[in-house]
Amino acid sequence: MSIREERKQQSRQAIIDAVLQLSASGRAFSSISLREISRQIGLVPTAFYRHFQDMDALALDLVDQVALHIKGILHQLGQGYLYQPDAQTETALTLFFKSVDQRPHQWIFLIAERWGGSTVLRQAIAREIDFLIEDLANDLQRVESVQHFQHAEDLHVLANILINLSLNWAMNWISLGQQFEAEKLQQQQQHFIQQSITQVHLLFRGICHWQRPQPI
Repeated sequence: MSIREERKQQSRQAIIDAVLQLSASGRAFSSISLREISRQIGLVPTAFYRHFQDMDALALDLVDQVALHIKGILHQLGQGYLYQPDAQTETALTLFFKSVDQRPHQWIFLIAERWGGSTVLRQAIAREIDFLIEDLANDLQRVESVQHFQHAEDLHVLANILINLSLNWAMNWISLGQQFEAEKLQQQQQHFIQQSITQVHLLFRGICHWQRPQPI
């Protein structure tokens, strides 16, 4: 990659990072202006169009990048508590929450804008979450604890539950960091991890005994 291309990529990423920072501060994407983004990163407004056709194009690029990151994290989490739920749940969840701490802005953006004011964003995020659910449902077919499932629809329902549970965990974990400090935060986080472990174990105990009700 040439120096010019590298600088262009850095400038493009700076725009994306600026929106994520504004989102993390509580701003809805629909309330963020092109001029505000440009001012925050020291870019003339017209330079924005070298990277994105308009704000909708920026929104779609943001969703793609954030969804790719979250997909990787959820895949790692799945390796732990789906394939060895009893032995690896605490380790997998601890790693999951550490990954949320490393890049919280991505999670905040996806979760906040999932029900936000931008139609383009809502539709794009819904599409990406559907992809996450579909991928997980396919992975679940190889999991020993669900081999007794006889309907693909049941796997899809389970994947939906797990994806939404993961998003809920991430947002609650981030909220703890905003509410508590130092020693109190550590206590609250450990309590939350234990609660999450209990949720996983309860869920998978039920899965082991699942039988689809007979139609009336």
